[in-house]
Amino acid sequence: MRLPMRPLFLSIAISVALATTACGQAEAPKTPAAAAAAPTAAAEKVVDEHSYAQPDKVRITDIALDLALDFDKKVISGSATYTLDWVDKQATALVLDTRALSIAKAEEQKADGSWVPLQFKLAAADKTLGSALTIQTPDRPAKVRVTYATSPDASGLQWLSPSMTEGGKLPFMFSQSQQIHARSWVPLQDTPQVRFTYSAHVTSPADVMVLMSADNDPKAARDGDYSFKMPQKIPSYLLAIAAGDLVFKPISARSGVWAEPTMVDKAEHEFEDTEKMIETAEQIYGPYRWGRYDLLVLPPSFPYGGMENPRLTFATPTVIVGDKSLVSLVAHELAHSWSGNLVTFATDKDAWLNEGVTTYVQSRITEKLYGREVADMEEVIDRDELKTEFATLPPKLQQLSLKPGTLTDPDDQSSATVYTKGAWFMEFLEKRYGRAKFDPWLRGYFDHFAFQSITTQQFRDYLESTLMKQNPGVVTMAEVDAWLYQPGIPADAPVIESSRFATVNAGRIAWEGSGKLPDKAVTGEWSTQEWVHFLEGMPATLKPEQLEQLDAAYKFTGTPNGEIAMRWYPLAERSGYAAAREEMGKFLARVGRRKLIIPIYKALVATPDGLAFAEQVFAQAKPATHPITAGTIEQVIAEAKARLAAAPPAAPTAAPATPADANAAAAPKPDPAAH
Repeated sequence: MRLPMRPLFLSIAISVALATTACGQAEAPKTPAAAAAAPTAAAEKVVDEHSYAQPDKVRITDIALDLALDFDKKVISGSATYTLDWVDKQATALVLDTRALSIAKAEEQKADGSWVPLQFKLAAADKTLGSALTIQTPDRPAKVRVTYATSPDASGLQWLSPSMTEGGKLPFMFSQSQQIHARSWVPLQDTPQVRFTYSAHVTSPADVMVLMSADNDPKAARDGDYSFKMPQKIPSYLLAIAAGDLVFKPISARSGVWAEPTMVDKAEHEFEDTEKMIETAEQIYGPYRWGRYDLLVLPPSFPYGGMENPRLTFATPTVIVGDKSLVSLVAHELAHSWSGNLVTFATDKDAWLNEGVTTYVQSRITEKLYGREVADMEEVIDRDELKTEFATLPPKLQQLSLKPGTLTDPDDQSSATVYTKGAWFMEFLEKRYGRAKFDPWLRGYFDHFAFQSITTQQFRDYLESTLMKQNPGVVTMAEVDAWLYQPGIPADAPVIESSRFATVNAGRIAWEGSGKLPDKAVTGEWSTQEWVHFLEGMPATLKPEQLEQLDAAYKFTGTPNGEIAMRWYPLAERSGYAAAREEMGKFLARVGRRKLIIPIYKALVATPDGLAFAEQVFAQAKPATHPITAGTIEQVIAEAKARLAAAPPAAPTAAPATPADANAAAAPKPDPAAH
């Protein structure tokens, strides 16, 4: 998953009410938290604290879905049929993860092909993990089928009315399964330890096009009846579905764009370098193994920048700005085809194996196609924001390999750690060994662990037994372990500087001293990255007349560029620049991408007046807001209300925030890219 120039993933607490249907009295398993409390040897057994599944006893190897989409009820209903591998020949139960699902029945298939009922029990709901569905399977059948329906409030689905879409003609629905939201629309083993193939038969209104993270046919007709196959084994978080007024436009023989008719031409133009990106990645890291690579441009309410669903990357329209300055999103999601989708982290404690390695590969693709200067600018922005986040981030969240019990919710990950520190570690290895040795090694790593889910320990062991053993004395294991298991950034980390940012800094410093803005001949050539750096280097607050001058010259208020908006509006709010409020409200109502809007909400709720405005805007925007995003905004508002309620009635006016204080408050906090 990727949100260009900073993935933003705020911790969310989703409260769900489960409709429990039971047959018999099957015992629920102990909670993952209880299981994690028992001492285990990491090398012997990998425990996923955020799943009820028991893959050491039984594993799903294939899922056959038969689903119907009901846009009026906002429900997916149907069945999931599992092909099972009974690892433990003494096991007598299949335990699945669910969240707010209504379970109608569970059945096993007999040798003659008939289906007979099985006893099952849906446990009480945990607000983060959902409910364990325990199915009694004394005969360890090869196939089990569960018939179910989703909740209209499923955390992994968003249903949009026609008025909430770009074209305004047809409704829209899409999923977001990462981190642990697949369980809200399919009962399954919702852990990256388990990989499976899948097929699906989906019915919908006849005028709606349905797509999945599978073999979508660019020439498929809209008829309300669709079939899909995913022949490669994937983890549950890569299960994806979308439906709406979607048309296709090709980029190359194996790549293209799906989008609403009014968006597809702009998207195809913005993403026209996709085939070049695929070819570049193949040259360094080996063949693309997923068949097609298409992109689906979702409505603006999509909570992330992108999601690396195999064969069909989900992308936010906020990166379509007309100059390709934000297409690093495509490079990132494509890079996941090797790092993440092909070689997958085994648990959320090892998330850097997905996002950090991918961010490194993304930088290599960007460098090859757009030059080292562009890659340098993006890395400087990422690392500057890491330094800001690490200033207040608990040390336990700064480790690449997290200790058991660190994460209550997998969405509590620090994006600075898993994306930026992870990529920085990979660059450290590259600089020490040189690309002539490191590139073949990384390609071999992808080949060696292809279609497997691994831990940090396995990565470490492979690194030690291959690259380090073959090149003794270049890197010590103590250095590797400092990156993996210690907080912060090691002192010998490679330093990146940007010559183009030096020009930006000079212009900003000169303006702060003299009030004279940089020459238009200079700023007229600035990219999004340079404008981002220009704004990020500003003091925490400015005088109203300074903001007026900037706004008059650069038209920041009302900008369609989300990366600029997410930095300008908090600065305007902290500085009391009321002229930005109207357009700020429109932006918050239009855009649902968490990375772009949460810093603005956080700036607003710092004052009673801003809090009232934030509540007003959110009340208007909520019907079109994704459940994941809505949960984050509600948390931000609730925390602000509690803080204001606890404040002394006649407390003196606080001193103005220092730049470090304000920047830390506005910076993206732990809020998992995805992708």
